Amino acid sequence: MCDETDLAGWDNKLAAKGLSRRDFGLMGGAVALTACSGTVTAGSDTESAGGLTEKMVLIDTREGEMDAFFVHPSDGKHRAVILWPDIASLREAKRVMARRLAAEGYAVLVANPYYRDVQADQFADMASFRADGGWQKVGPWRGKLSSDAVKADTDALVKWLDGQEAVDTAKGIGTQGYCMGGPFTVYSAHARPDRVKAAASFHGGGLVREDEASPHKNFQPGTSYLIAIAKNDDEKAPEEKTVLREAADTAGIKAEIEVYGGDHGWCVLDNPTYDQAEAERAWGRLLALYESALKG
Repeated sequence: MCDETDLAGWDNKLAAKGLSRRDFGLMGGAVALTACSGTVTAGSDTESAGGLTEKMVLIDTREGEMDAFFVHPSDGKHRAVILWPDIASLREAKRVMARRLAAEGYAVLVANPYYRDVQADQFADMASFRADGGWQKVGPWRGKLSSDAVKADTDALVKWLDGQEAVDTAKGIGTQGYCMGGPFTVYSAHARPDRVKAAASFHGGGLVREDEASPHKNFQPGTSYLIAIAKNDDEKAPEEKTVLREAADTAGIKAEIEVYGGDHGWCVLDNPTYDQAEAERAWGRLLALYESALKG
């Protein structure tokens, strides 16, 4: 999982691209402006480019109302996906990623995992996360996200999705997560095995731990998994891919486990480590996972 030790690595990545922190911050803002289809407000449908409908929504959970972003094709019913963001939570980069998936024919819900404390968009992008003391701010918020809390939230999100006209309830639900959100996908499948049939973790942190809540001990039969590991995460803990493989085989589940050529955060548009080639390869594997696993 990304932590403060990654900061020097981020600076090195930026320097290699000939960018300063300020340059990168401006680029993140440009991505948001280019992709944004206008102000998205809670409960207000907005038509975006490509025949999509999107809005911010409020979802009742066991611990309050979660604000989330929902985007889907404007017509018909579609397979649903829950997207768990990284440590900087729900922001425009995640909406961009959700819109791209919706354009492929999915109804995508991007959660704000920090809703117990704050609303979404606390950070405009990863550059502002770093500049605004993000590590210190999110610590108390992230501390509340136990496996049980994520499972309870998943149950609420699934129930909400199944009540939406745009969702095809005859098809399984997919879930994908990045960094901090990686293990949340495993918890989601464990919480609602009747509905969550595909789980994809991209540069996820904390997938292998000693405690019984460790994701690798909670693989769910009947769910297909994609575990995409960052190159530098594998260098830090090379044994984890083997532990994950053995756990998946023991559980008798279908799991694609691979180390990618990108560093931690390589799939996320506003991350200094974003690697387009490897991100596109991961994108292709995600679509293949959903196509094969989310059937009626």
